[in-house]
Amino acid sequence: MELSVFPKVIGKTRPYSELKICNLKSQISNSMTPTALKAYLNSILDKNLQISTMIWGPPGIGKSSIVAQLAKEHKIDFVDLRLSQLAPTDLRGLPVAEDGISKWYPPEFLPRSGKGILFLDELNMAPPAMQGVAQQLILDRRVGSYTVPEYWYVWAAGNRKEDRAAVFDMPSPLANRFLHLQVEADFDSFKAYALASKVHEQIIAFLSFRPSLLHKLDAQQPAWPSPRSWVMASQLHKVGLDIAPAVGVEATAEFSAYTQLYQSLPDLVRILNGDDKIPFPQEPSVRYATTIGLAVRANDATSAYNAFSWISQVATAEWVQLFAVDLFRSMRSKGKIGAFAQLVQKDERFKGFMKDFQELVSL
Repeated sequence: MELSVFPKVIGKTRPYSELKICNLKSQISNSMTPTALKAYLNSILDKNLQISTMIWGPPGIGKSSIVAQLAKEHKIDFVDLRLSQLAPTDLRGLPVAEDGISKWYPPEFLPRSGKGILFLDELNMAPPAMQGVAQQLILDRRVGSYTVPEYWYVWAAGNRKEDRAAVFDMPSPLANRFLHLQVEADFDSFKAYALASKVHEQIIAFLSFRPSLLHKLDAQQPAWPSPRSWVMASQLHKVGLDIAPAVGVEATAEFSAYTQLYQSLPDLVRILNGDDKIPFPQEPSVRYATTIGLAVRANDATSAYNAFSWISQVATAEWVQLFAVDLFRSMRSKGKIGAFAQLVQKDERFKGFMKDFQELVSL
């Protein structure tokens, strides 16, 4: 927008400086994707910022999983405390008489040395008395006779009221001690995780076609779709069990109807073996199943190259790009990205593509 433009809002003009501030507020309040959240937290660890951090988001989107992954990747310890399941004395410890003086003996699960992340999960589901004890841990990095070791980060997570979780209001003094990060479910983030974690290809393909079903909270039902429950559904589907106990009846009905499309898929084995005479399906739902199936089933550089060569000849650019992202992610998770990239780079047909999408190699 040019500086000379003054948008009309309810009959009044707004100066550019005010508009810029409003836009900035909008950007600040926007939620992160799980991928962006992980990158942000990773930067905190890289820069060794000892700032207490609160992660807000709906249940089932992987908040605690992301923190656990980061701890593993940075090779530091991880202690996950579910505060809603603890009493104040569980965290403060027990008073024990010693030489006529009562001393607090801290619990064994609190870290005493090394480096890691002390993760206070379900913080705002804990009652006020428990949050008061947690506040001491967050503000003073100590509670009772216990002190958080120097190289430990204190992070927390919780659900929001709009998620219909049984949460308590967070006291203002406690809230003001945190960085506050908002995260929302995001299909692209989930798909990257699903490809690396070997989630069933039919689950990934279905959600590629129906991404709105990735997270659909239904407070009236015990089972409903979320990234966490779809991973559970994948485990059930792999052994031939009904996935309704994980994602609910409605999502299962749609998924079951979608799996019938696999009868009309092109021969993926022939494509992976180098047959480039097979046409690209016309139906979008079948296209998603085809591209995901090829990305997941390509187990070596040669089969991946054959699939990439085929789709580059039969599909439009948007499908080629979509498939390339999934295929490169899948190859990376299998440790084949280097060999595959070399085959693609040697092909004169793909030099322009590799120049424009070089970042795929580093996904």
